[in-house]
Amino acid sequence: MKRRMQQGFTLIELMIVVAIIGILAAIALPAYQDYTLRARATEGLTATTGAKQAATEAIVSDAGILATTCANVLAPTATKWMASAAVNAATCVIQAVTSANAGSVTFVLTPTYIAPTSTTAGAVNWACASGGSKYAPRTCP
Repeated sequence: MKRRMQQGFTLIELMIVVAIIGILAAIALPAYQDYTLRARATEGLTATTGAKQAATEAIVSDAGILATTCANVLAPTATKWMASAAVNAATCVIQAVTSANAGSVTFVLTPTYIAPTSTTAGAVNWACASGGSKYAPRTCP
């Protein structure tokens, strides 16, 4: 009599595969959630770009940060991921707060004016601080 060859997978093999998929899902889902919160917080920070550009132009044209340099700089409007934003008229510091769905991160952007030399024009460096939030981008500790 001919023996029949085994076909398919055994129950234990299927259980091992399901267990491996379960372990991978348990690791991947929290990492993915952190990734999405970080992306949303970064989008909130990106919304400040227009205010940074306007403040930079005002600082360079005034050759420094004066008491009223940023009085006409408009704060970024709230977006889906950014709850609020403000521009300090006296110091030109921009503060943006992301929504709870974006990790509730507070970004503080501080300008530093670099005076022109004989070979360079005036410039502004922006320092970013987020209070060490784990959802802030790496460029803004």
